[in-house]
Amino acid sequence: RPGEHGGERPGEAFVAPAGPAVSPSAAPEAPAGAGSPADAAGPAAQPPSNLRARLTSFVGRETDIEAIRADLGTARLVTLLGPGGAGKTRLSQEAAETVRSALRDGVWLAELAPVDDPDAVPEAVLTAVGARETVLYGAGAEEMRVAVADRHDDPVARLVEHCARRRMLLLLDNCEHVVDAAAHLVEELLARCPHLTVLATSREPLGVPGEVLRPVEPLPEPVALRLLAERGAAVRPGFRIDADDETAAACAEICRRLDGLPLAIELAAARLRMLTPRQIAGRLDDRFRLLTSGSRTVLPRQQTLRAVVDWSWDLLDEEERDVLSRLSVFAGGCDLAAAEAVCGPAAFTALGSLVDKSLVVAAPAPDGEMRYRLLETVAEYATERLEERDSRRQAERAHLTHYRELARTTDPLLRGPGQRAAIARLELEYENLRTALRHAVAERDEQEGLCLILSLVLYWQMRDLRIEARGWCREVMALGPDPFAEPVRRAAPVWQPCTDTPPPMTGEVLAEARRGVHLAHLACMDTELEAWETPEAKRKLRVIAEVYEPGMPQTCRSPGMLWFFAVIMLGDMGRLRAIVDASVRTCRSAPGFEWELGNTLKMRANLLANRVDWAGDAARDADEALEIHRRIGDDWGVAEALSARGEAHERSGRHLRAAADYEKAMEYAERLGARAQVAVLNARLGSALLEAGESERGERILREVIARNDGVTSEAMAAARLFLAGWLGITERVPEAREQLRLLREEFHISHFVVFDGFILGGEAWLDAVDGRPEDALDKSRQALRRAQDPLAQAIAPHMHSAYLTIGAMAVAGVDGGRRA
Repeated sequence: RPGEHGGERPGEAFVAPAGPAVSPSAAPEAPAGAGSPADAAGPAAQPPSNLRARLTSFVGRETDIEAIRADLGTARLVTLLGPGGAGKTRLSQEAAETVRSALRDGVWLAELAPVDDPDAVPEAVLTAVGARETVLYGAGAEEMRVAVADRHDDPVARLVEHCARRRMLLLLDNCEHVVDAAAHLVEELLARCPHLTVLATSREPLGVPGEVLRPVEPLPEPVALRLLAERGAAVRPGFRIDADDETAAACAEICRRLDGLPLAIELAAARLRMLTPRQIAGRLDDRFRLLTSGSRTVLPRQQTLRAVVDWSWDLLDEEERDVLSRLSVFAGGCDLAAAEAVCGPAAFTALGSLVDKSLVVAAPAPDGEMRYRLLETVAEYATERLEERDSRRQAERAHLTHYRELARTTDPLLRGPGQRAAIARLELEYENLRTALRHAVAERDEQEGLCLILSLVLYWQMRDLRIEARGWCREVMALGPDPFAEPVRRAAPVWQPCTDTPPPMTGEVLAEARRGVHLAHLACMDTELEAWETPEAKRKLRVIAEVYEPGMPQTCRSPGMLWFFAVIMLGDMGRLRAIVDASVRTCRSAPGFEWELGNTLKMRANLLANRVDWAGDAARDADEALEIHRRIGDDWGVAEALSARGEAHERSGRHLRAAADYEKAMEYAERLGARAQVAVLNARLGSALLEAGESERGERILREVIARNDGVTSEAMAAARLFLAGWLGITERVPEAREQLRLLREEFHISHFVVFDGFILGGEAWLDAVDGRPEDALDKSRQALRRAQDPLAQAIAPHMHSAYLTIGAMAVAGVDGGRRA
């Protein structure tokens, strides 16, 4: 019919000259001789469209719409890519509506989801644009007869005929299951219809020349929460996501665990008719049973979350299904090498296809390498499929082997110039390393567990992950016999050479590996001190102390060197000095022990700085350790050596020099992102500045350390509160000083530790003395003295004994005028 949809009119030629794509911002071009009602209506008239009115609000995506508008202004084919449920359909329609006014012949939506046969795609599009019976105008009878004969009722030809002269946007929705047919049709239309623009939605690209891909990302949390709030209020009037803290936390968890997918969030909102947000969040481990109450009027594949993912799975070939299911064993994503190790030789090709089909998310990692991950919903689905395929154990074994080797080969790099890159690598893969440990424990594979633990000990130390280390050590210790069980069997020297392949764990190598895990657990003693106070624990400490001899090579390296903790906890300070001196001699004489020499010298410097009864120069040892670690490029070692030298300066009254060392050490620790170490150094810096006379700056730094307390830096917070309480007492702010000590007892998770309990009691006694409460001061100073007599306290803080005696003397002087002081 003449003028239908603003199309061809009498007198216009059939084939229009080629022209550029329509810019959405451009004014529509009126044809010469226009005389249709739409033309007469003026600028207010909207071009035609078959887009339906939307029944719900559209939340967020403003930036996406602007980006799509810009894309449509420069490209003739734009494809919105994303996983099922990401909101591609709705976004495409909202974006199309914004450019409709600039298109003389409007916007036409062709929904391909119901199309089962690829050959039916052109007919479906013909029906959508209302062009099933198009008649040619502007041609004679003979020309029309020839055109119809050539067409043979071909739907593609009829579509070309319909679109050739129109300035219109064709919206092809859900192309993924007929992607080849859609691609061929689009290429033909774009080549022969110069004013046509196509906006497509698909889970994979069409692959047509000139195609611009616009990924549709999951909703960011604030927008996802808005969507949950709006849809939730619609089904449960009065619902608010911020009704209380519990509701807010549960709603945030729902949006996060549903990956910000709009469809999944809407399905979760529908469940608010019968469940609270916390109940919904608690059932997301079984999300496919939970999220099943979608709209009755949408396609079946959009009514449940399982149906959405089933649709994508059904479009995969067998190789793609195998790779996707195996990818579910990863935690936090993986790189290409890991994917190939776990998924086999087909991984490379299949991974590319799965990325194209929006089932795998690919993004560059901080190291510049591409990283691949599954959305949580897809990962749960793929896990189910892996179970069905009976491939889970095989995939988990491959995963364990790959990450055991990654940890083992990365550990040596923590001791040299590649340290920062090694830390970054372990941080990036940490969730996979945890998963590998879980696999080893579940399979009761002791040797794999031992190798993983021993490869992570130094990383755990650098990141102050003592509680994490303690837990994993316990799990792996339970897989084998206790190497320190009586009767005592002395260890033989083991040199632990670095090799390209893991050494076979038999005989003394296996025994030493078992001892190493127990020693790594012992090094976390401050997180469970009460457990080491039992008679059984004391016996174990004595056995550990007897198993090794000073100077053995394995006691110079981690984790063997950690045996000295047993000696410290037994209070045998004479033997501790012999151990440290022998370790220094062994490291000097043994090839390949340079890093160990620097580490041992640093440890001896720390001990010398705190024990006036030991002969030796702490600063000299720290200087040598500093030179070694600088030479080998170990930033962690440099920071630790500077800290040890600062402590030596502080104990000698050189407070400004100590402060300078602490500040320099912080620079190195900050390069490594060692937050806990930086916080402790800051606390020490604040104390040194107070002693050096820079009181305003020192107090400010201590208060900043306390204010930044985040659970990771509890040791630094404790030290800062102690230092600040002392300073507040000196400056006659006794009530505030008491409050700092009260908070320290309340917050610090190891305040029952004899050393710290003694520190707190000593501080409280001193405040009582200066506050005119001598009886209280005397009582607390006596309690602090009893704590100072504990072997561990004598080892760690021998100087505190004299401090508590001094406070006691002050208290006695206050009680009876000083006769006994």
